[in-house]
Order: sequence, then structure tokens, then C-alpha cells
Amino acid sequence: MTAQDAVPTRRPWLAYLPVAVFAALSAVFYLALQGGDHSRLPSALVGKPAPAFSLPPLDAKAEGFSDADLRKGQVTIVNVFASWCVPCRDEHPYLLQLDKDPALQGGGARLVGLAYKDEPANSLKFLGEVGNPYARVGADLSGRVGIDWGVYGVPETFVVRGDGVIAYKFVGPLNGAGLRDDLLPEIRKAMGK
Repeated sequence: MTAQDAVPTRRPWLAYLPVAVFAALSAVFYLALQGGDHSRLPSALVGKPAPAFSLPPLDAKAEGFSDADLRKGQVTIVNVFASWCVPCRDEHPYLLQLDKDPALQGGGARLVGLAYKDEPANSLKFLGEVGNPYARVGADLSGRVGIDWGVYGVPETFVVRGDGVIAYKFVGPLNGAGLRDDLLPEIRKAMGK
């Protein structure tokens, strides 16, 4: 046996294997994050009654709301928002537009807000700056009600039938297409139109 025979031959491709594996995994994760419609995340509560809750108002001059308010015969759109949520500011013009929709007003639908893990003074300041489209706003200071509703993060919007059953969930900020193509048809469906 010679000295050359005792030295193992180098395999240069093994040095690049970790880099290739990392690149492949990165590509898979990137495609998973970019693919699909994040507004269509499943909700275990769709088709079931809204969880029991009672939220206080943001201030003494207003009314909070509870699950009993969702069973009074009219469709309710529950929007989960917070003053610290940047996408909530982006979606707010669409909520103002939704509040003014004559077909919804004539059909008896209403929009309520759930201020998620937000100080009431901050929520009031936010609504004072951008406008208040909500018939009522409840303060979920601890986030417990949001958790019971299966909130992934703010903003999220739920359509609740007049019997208190959750009919639809929209995850993420509303935009023109989301309002027109997803939320409004689901509201009309819940109204029986």
C-alpha cells in the first residue's frame, strides 16, 4: 500500500450539500408563505353559535355588546381591530364604506367592533382619528374573547347570522376585492338575499 492509497479521496460535492439543503428548504418555506389565500384560513366556529361573552364599552357613554346581542334577528358583522394594528388602519376606509352600504342598512345588518388587547383610551383616539363605523364597540382588554372566537391576529371580520351562528370568517385586512368578492356576498347570504 502506498501513501497515496492511505489518503481518502476528497468529495467536493459534500461540502455543498448543507448549502443545497438550506436553499431547498428556504424555497419550500417561501412558496408556502406566498401560496394560498390567507383570508380562507379555516375556522372551527363557522356554522356554530358564537361563544358566550360580554364586553364592556370603551367608555361610559357607549354600549358594549355580548353574545345575546348577536341573537336578535339581524346580521352582525364583528370586526376585530386594535389601535396598535397597522393593517387595521389600512382596512378602515373599507369598514367606513361597508357602514354606508345602503343594501346592508336597508337589510338590517350592522357592524360592531371588538377592540382586541387595546387600552380603551387608545381605541377611542384611533376611532376619533379615522372615523367610527361601528354601532357598538366592546373592549376585550385581556384578549380572552378573541381567543374564544379563534382569532389568529388582528384584523379579522366575522359574519354572524341573526340567530347568533357564525356564518363566515375573513382573516386579515379588508381591501376592495376582499370586500366586494368575499365579505359582501357572505353578508348577503346570511341576510337571505
